[in-house]
Amino acid sequence: MTHYLLINCPDEPGLVYRITEVLYRHGLNILRNGEFVDRHDHHFFMRTELEGPCEPARLLADLQTALPHATIRLRDDRPRRIVLMATKEHHCLSELLLRHFFGQLQAQVLAVISNHDNLRNLTERLGVPYHYLSAEGLSREAHEAAVLQQIDAYDPDYVVLARYMRILSPEFVAHFPARLINIHHSFLPAFVGASPYAQAYARGVKSIGATAHFVTDQLDQGPIITQSVIPTDHTHSALDMAQAGRDVEKITLARALTLVFREQVFVHRNRTIVFE
Repeated sequence: MTHYLLINCPDEPGLVYRITEVLYRHGLNILRNGEFVDRHDHHFFMRTELEGPCEPARLLADLQTALPHATIRLRDDRPRRIVLMATKEHHCLSELLLRHFFGQLQAQVLAVISNHDNLRNLTERLGVPYHYLSAEGLSREAHEAAVLQQIDAYDPDYVVLARYMRILSPEFVAHFPARLINIHHSFLPAFVGASPYAQAYARGVKSIGATAHFVTDQLDQGPIITQSVIPTDHTHSALDMAQAGRDVEKITLARALTLVFREQVFVHRNRTIVFE
């Protein structure tokens, strides 16, 4: 089994030596290693792929002794357990469900939760449970409580908003720190909120894009995981942009999930360090 070792701490001389010396003593082989120093914050990041017999508790204890001020995580390469949330649009959801069906997502999709019943047939035909939780007649608090109860029954590693078109409360978001991932249909920080393609058309932009990010209690302001853009011009209507944008959105979200599930993303304050 491959393990991912993730370390971040204040930068100082000798960090790589101290880390690799512990790994050598444990008889572990380094398959791939990435390092980055944020010179502005004087902060060190390291992602290492390991193989070999591993005693996680003992390894982490020895690493923590060698680096007392570090944040250290050790993850295996088993598929991550995820719940998808969607509303009416199918493009992001169908992309993820198809990748899951063919074993290309590095995740186990436990269920789809939606505030509409439109995507049930698609979801269930691909063998995934579908939960329709209508928000009609309910306060936001009551609806979110029902959604949380359903999510908690699955105990996922991550919750993915595959075009879930409801603003979530800070209380809901707080349940999933750095575990709630969204796709925004524009190149953030431009065109936040609703109708970004109409906003882009009105501004006459020459490219449109999509942004996958972790959700925080600040709307569309969470740490960005990855972004993609495609060119456009004055001949494109807002509808043309929206259609092209859907293709960008689904690929960008799938790419972001691959990075996260392979432990290639560090969240540091309100930004990410991504080891491609």
